[in-house]
Amino acid sequence: MGKGTDKLYITHSEWASEDAYSASAGSGVSKSNTSNAPFKRLPFSFCAISLQPFSHPVCSPQGTIFDITNILPWLKKHGTNPVTGADLKSGDLIKLNFAKNDDGEMVDPVTFKVFTDNTHIVALKNTGNVFAYDTVERLNIKPKHWKDLVNEEDFSRKDIVTLQDPQNIESRNLSSFKYLQEGADTATPEQQRERNDPSRNVNASALGNGASILKRNIKKEKPDINPDALASNKDSISRTLSAISSSTSKPQASNPTSTAPTPSSTKAHALHTTGLAAASLTSTGLTPHTTADLATLSQETYLLHPRRVRKPAYVHLTISLSPTTNNKKPFTLELLPEFAPKACYNFLQLVKTGYYDSTPLHRNIPSFMVQGGDPTGTGKGGSSHWGKTKYFDDELDGPLKFDKRGVLAMANKGKNTNSSQFFITYRACPHLLRKHTIFGRVVDDEADESWATLKALENLETGEGGKPKGD
Repeated sequence: MGKGTDKLYITHSEWASEDAYSASAGSGVSKSNTSNAPFKRLPFSFCAISLQPFSHPVCSPQGTIFDITNILPWLKKHGTNPVTGADLKSGDLIKLNFAKNDDGEMVDPVTFKVFTDNTHIVALKNTGNVFAYDTVERLNIKPKHWKDLVNEEDFSRKDIVTLQDPQNIESRNLSSFKYLQEGADTATPEQQRERNDPSRNVNASALGNGASILKRNIKKEKPDINPDALASNKDSISRTLSAISSSTSKPQASNPTSTAPTPSSTKAHALHTTGLAAASLTSTGLTPHTTADLATLSQETYLLHPRRVRKPAYVHLTISLSPTTNNKKPFTLELLPEFAPKACYNFLQLVKTGYYDSTPLHRNIPSFMVQGGDPTGTGKGGSSHWGKTKYFDDELDGPLKFDKRGVLAMANKGKNTNSSQFFITYRACPHLLRKHTIFGRVVDDEADESWATLKALENLETGEGGKPKGD
């Protein structure tokens, strides 16, 4: 039972020693060896001078993180590092570039692991890019590959600045910050004016009739604020930011590129969860999640669900029947996303990007159909909105049929090979049903000339293979 012995009792000195766990533990230890200051840890995402989350992070050469709007007034007044008391100039600051995921969390730009208060975080002095130390150690230090993993810029080992080390938590201990120990005032001139403004320190709604008197007195006593001084202060911050930015290269986008459009402000939720709760339970590399939040759908994923968008869309085109005479005719198409959302979305995106501009109609067969959508004019080219080799599937479910003239459908090379080519029928074609995706029709309104334009297309003189002559 004794320490390092086989005796079955504990002596008084062992019971009262420093490493004992008892009511009298440490009774024989000198109080000078113990610290009375409580340990308070500053989160890595907080500015070391304002003790608030930073918006424009910079760091000192020693790795102390500040917000540029808070550290510049301090440097202008004191010229020292508020945490350590060492000399510090604005030119010594390093602009930090944190990568973020879709949830706005700071992540490693290579592994996309979310930074936490227990992550070993480092930055490169010459670029300002921020990484997890494990990534730099595995991909830079051990293989001796001294290039930035984001923008391929050269760096050396001395350029690695530690921002947070879980093994050295004392560097984030608020009790050891010099300006807090000395009780220095870190308020900016704007914050100081707000503190001294009486109107901000009095509840005017509780004064009754005295509120108007107080308001008049404040207006008389309130000093005039020099706008030139405010402008010069902002200009100073802007110049410093520009100088820091020019000394460090701007990081390239590290997140994987996506062809999906930016989601709208109204987020749509899926019927399944994000899976973060289960993933964090089995992986130590993820931040623990205890809630089963529903996954957020992108705008594209939301719109491409059948029968979600029921309102038709209209596309107004101009067709040149004869390039020599500049004989141009209007042509209006009605798209039906309720039954063919992928085909409609693909067609609209290609129209928006100008993909169909000056595209010839390469195949015209009277009493059957006219076909276009191939920029090469051969009938063998074309690509979808998602890429040249990325076809999208057929959409054959629904009530739409090839039962009349003016039906708009996708041309393909077989099952699920839709890209950019489309065709418009001149008559009912029931033999094409469930072989081609129908996604619209030609508007046959009497006030619209589209029906007359379709008739003019059918009457065009064609050559070999049904290609319109002179087109």
